[in-house]
Amino acid sequence: MIRYWFEFGFEGYSNAPYGTRMGCGVTGINYYDVIQILKEKVFSGKDLPKIILVKENIDINELDNGHVLPNMLPPNRRGVWFPIGYQ
Repeated sequence: MIRYWFEFGFEGYSNAPYGTRMGCGVTGINYYDVIQILKEKVFSGKDLPKIILVKENIDINELDNGHVLPNMLPPNRRGVWFPIGYQ
């Protein structure tokens, strides 16, 4: 399983899903798997907004320790671990 961190450009995208403006953390088999998870779980089947940053094999210690780290699920299972609520 591979951990990914995504950040999006929401310009022209109406109603960004709750909690996603800071970014999304997702674990999956590969890039295409996590994109599918994001589409299904976070963006309710809609197209994703523009991806402005992707970090593969993200070291969670690089993430915001004041907001992301205390508000995330364990990133060792397939699925969305940040923001919480999209499992």
